Amino acid sequence: MRRADRLFQIIQILRRSSRPVTAATLADELETSKRTVYRDIADLMSQRVPIEGEAGFGYLLSPDYEMPPLMLTPEEIEAVVLGAQWVAGRADKALANAARDVVAKITAVVPAHLRPFIVEPSVGAKPVIQGTEKENIDPSMLRTAIREGRKLRLFYRSDRDEETVRTVRPVILGYSDTSRILVAWCELRQGFRHFRTERILKADMLDESHGLRPGELRRRWSVWREAELQKSGRKG
Repeated sequence: MRRADRLFQIIQILRRSSRPVTAATLADELETSKRTVYRDIADLMSQRVPIEGEAGFGYLLSPDYEMPPLMLTPEEIEAVVLGAQWVAGRADKALANAARDVVAKITAVVPAHLRPFIVEPSVGAKPVIQGTEKENIDPSMLRTAIREGRKLRLFYRSDRDEETVRTVRPVILGYSDTSRILVAWCELRQGFRHFRTERILKADMLDESHGLRPGELRRRWSVWREAELQKSGRKG
């Protein structure tokens, strides 16, 4: 990798991380030595790139730093195309159309020599076998509630065919090959629960917010999930 490319890549790695990135992590991704990373970081700092941190602790890039967008590499293009293929085949109509729009916008701006990586990519998402259960709710409404921090009232049918009404604080809408899962804090159960969207009989978005600052509910869910994973590991 050329030195100029390596310096840009260091900035890219730091930009996508919200936590300090160690020299060892940078060296591993860049396939170079920690000594080279230390030298490159010092050069970037001397060029007034706002990097904070030190050896042994890790490095952070100031969130206020602005860098002109870089031309996409073939690997970056194929990563986007692969993700768009997956979303277009598994998400609801609004997200599927958005995924196709993203690919169209990229196709319109990349140079001609990069377009084959979009038209004939070397990667592809597995075709979906559509499930038989029909959903009664609009996934775009669930996403709106998540973004706006609004509570939901769910009319839910369990796997034992029991119907309950739950007021929940939605965290994230997860997608798999065959289903969608709404992760939420359930006020009835006083804990995080997973709700399969095909079992949601009806969903109403309430005017009431969950009252937490942006990102706090997601943070609490991440802590809970990590604890659950650790418990599962101990059981195994």
